[in-house]
Amino acid sequence: MLRSYYNIDAIEAGLDEAGRGCLAGPVVAAAVILPKDYTHEWLNDSKQLSHEQRVKLRTEIERDAIAFAVAEASNEEIDQINILKASFLAMHRAVEKLSFRPEHLLIDGNRFTPYPLIPHTCIVKGDAKFLSIAAASILAKTYRDDLMGQFAKKYPYYRWEQNAGYPTPFHKKAIKEHGFTPLHRLTFKSE
Repeated sequence: MLRSYYNIDAIEAGLDEAGRGCLAGPVVAAAVILPKDYTHEWLNDSKQLSHEQRVKLRTEIERDAIAFAVAEASNEEIDQINILKASFLAMHRAVEKLSFRPEHLLIDGNRFTPYPLIPHTCIVKGDAKFLSIAAASILAKTYRDDLMGQFAKKYPYYRWEQNAGYPTPFHKKAIKEHGFTPLHRLTFKSE
């Protein structure tokens, strides 16, 4: 796992999102600026970690980061502008919320809408290559999982506390039986 993209003292923020492939809920993005010498033996792509590891790492990342922020784009925004643009919108919002302005952005993926006056680099599978992107993936995933767990209390038929809004067979069946909620993305097909 690499600490930085450039071997200079540029302040880099890693960015990642969670929830792009879901049928319900917002897409959530996080931006994280880690100290230059930061290391953690577990820090990796959030999908490679257990729920317990992600929760523990979230606390440690929030404690140790120079700055971090989490932001979202709603299911209505996703329906209006599409999921890719909504993911970039959530990432821009996370950068705006940072208490410390980065000098470079490291984006997980192969595309990004440039953020004004901050250069960026897109890195495919960046969450498995750069610590700051891995940290962002963990914050985005844990924040979104918590949010979907809260929404599940209001809409228990869909088991979002278990599937986080992803298109599992149970979630698809629940949509057929109970219909859509105000949190469903209507531009996504449920079948």
